[in-house]
Amino acid sequence: QVQLVESGGGLVQPGGSLRLSCAASGFTWNYYAIGWFRQAPGKEREGVSCISAGDGNTYYTDSVKGRFTISTDNVKNTVFLQMNSLKPEDTALYFCATVSFYSDRDGRTNCRAEHGYWGQGTQVTVSS
Repeated sequence: QVQLVESGGGLVQPGGSLRLSCAASGFTWNYYAIGWFRQAPGKEREGVSCISAGDGNTYYTDSVKGRFTISTDNVKNTVFLQMNSLKPEDTALYFCATVSFYSDRDGRTNCRAEHGYWGQGTQVTVSS
């Protein structure tokens, strides 16, 4: 049974940092790419970042480029999202999920949730 368990959320001041973890189990590591999504109250869910452990392919949404870094620990089957220079607009419930990569009509790498496996979410609040 595929399980994704997030941790690492919390309350942080603007400009601060957090590292989110997504511990995966129940499937052969590298079989699924993993992504981070977030949803703020009253807003649509947004894809934040994705990584394919097999080939190292990554994706970042424009608003987090240069501030967030996605990585994997292939021994612990865990995906991390290092979030630096946090802003109040980063406040949201963050989820990890299995994803697939694709190229959009402009040829840019993108990713989307696929296969239906999601974690329970971890809350990130950026506030002074």
